[in-house]
Parts: sequence; C-alpha cells; structure tokens
Amino acid sequence: MEWFDVVGTVGVALIVYAYAGTQMRRMNPEGLQYSILNLVGAVLITISLNYAFNMASFIIEIFWIIFSLWGIWRWIQNRKRRQGDVAEK
Repeated sequence: MEWFDVVGTVGVALIVYAYAGTQMRRMNPEGLQYSILNLVGAVLITISLNYAFNMASFIIEIFWIIFSLWGIWRWIQNRKRRQGDVAEK
C-alpha cells in the first residue's frame, strides 16, 4: 500500500466515523466536531486523488469540503450569536 493510499484510507475512516456518530446519535451533525472530521477526511481523500485520480471522487470531495467549510462557518456564526445574547443579558 502506497503512502497516498494510507492518507486516503484515513480520510475515509474519519468521514465514516462522523457519519456513524450521527446515525448512532453520539455526534451532533450541527456541531463543530462533525464538520471538522468531514473537512479533514475530504482533504485527505483529495490528497490521495492527486496520485490515483478519479473524476467522480474528486467532484464529490470538492462538494464535501465546501459543505464542511459552510458547516464550520455556520457553527462560528451561531456561537457569536449565542455569546452576543449572553452579553446583552
């Protein structure tokens, strides 16, 4: 197994772990941990695709990265809003 296969496999494991965590109700799909696991997993898979390219996999990983970044941004915005609500009280 080449190093890029290991990197891609770790990426898959992170995404599967996040998905399993939400399905078993052990992880909040709106939480920061979920989005970070998905982002890191997708980036690792994308790195591996540089060495064994597959267009379909590349496209889905780009979307996975975009939506993971959106989830992180949304989590940050919600946190700022909650902190603002506490400061006003």
